[in-house]
Amino acid sequence: MIKVVTDSTCYLPEDVLRQHDIHVVPLNVHFGQHTYREGVDLTPEQFYHLLAASPVLPTTSQPSPGEFRQVFAELSSAGYQTLCLVISSRLSGTYQSAIEAQQMLAGVPVVVFDSLSVAAGLALMVLTAAEMAAAGYPMEVILERLEQLRHDVRLYFIVDTLEYLQKGGRIGKAAALLGSLLEIKPILAIQDGIVQPLDRARSKPKAFERLLEHFEAGLEPGQTLQCILVHAQALNEAQQLAAELQRRFHCRRILTTEVGAVVGTHVGPGVVGAALAPIEDR
Repeated sequence: MIKVVTDSTCYLPEDVLRQHDIHVVPLNVHFGQHTYREGVDLTPEQFYHLLAASPVLPTTSQPSPGEFRQVFAELSSAGYQTLCLVISSRLSGTYQSAIEAQQMLAGVPVVVFDSLSVAAGLALMVLTAAEMAAAGYPMEVILERLEQLRHDVRLYFIVDTLEYLQKGGRIGKAAALLGSLLEIKPILAIQDGIVQPLDRARSKPKAFERLLEHFEAGLEPGQTLQCILVHAQALNEAQQLAAELQRRFHCRRILTTEVGAVVGTHVGPGVVGAALAPIEDR
C-alpha cells in the first residue's frame, strides 16, 4: 500500500487531507525572531493579520531533512511505501530536503517527486496520487500519471501587486515596475517550475476575463477537467471565478482553498487563481 506525503504549500482543505490520509510536512515562515510552522502554528487568517501589521516582509524556509525522515520512517515501519510530492525545486529547497531524507533511509521504499508546481497545481497532483494509491495502482503507474499531470496542469493567477514577488526574489524588478503602472493587474503562471508573466489587464474584472481566455485556449472542447482554486483573503472573487469555470468548462471536480503563509509571503493578499487539468478515466 502506498501513502502520499506532501508539504504545506499544497493547501488542500483539512477534510480532504484527512479523507485521503495525506501526510503534510510544514514549511516555515519567519517574522523577525519568531518562526512559525505553516498550517501548524499559524493559520492563514493569523498570517495575513501579522503580514498587515509587520513593518518588514517575512521570510520563508523549507522543512529540515529530519522532518521528512521522521514521516518516511513512520510510514515504512507501518508497512507502507511512500510517495512524496513537493513544491517546485525551482521555488524552494523543500525537494532537496526530501531527497536528503530519502538518502538517510537506505532500503526504505520512498519516492520523491518534484511537482514543478505549487499550491493548486501541487494539490491536483497530490489528490490524484492519493486516489490512485487508494485504488491500488502500483507506484510506476501513479508516477506515469504524475508525469503527465506535470505537463498538463495549467496554473494561472492574478495578483493585486508584484511587490511581494519582487521583494521575495521570485520575479524580476522590471516586471514589478510594469505591474505597478496604471494599476495594471498582472496575470502570472507557473511554467517550467517558476513564476512567469502571462498577461496583464487594467482592472480585476478584465484580468479575470483574460485568465479565462487563457484557460480556454489551452483546452480541447468538451474535456472533462478537475480544478482547484486558490485565493488569499479573496474568497468572494474565488467563488465567482469557480462559478464561471463551472459555466464554461466541464469540471467534474472543483475545490476552493486559501493559500497560507509561505505562498502568501510571496504573492500578498488579494491573489486569486486556479489550476486545471484533464481527468483521465481508468
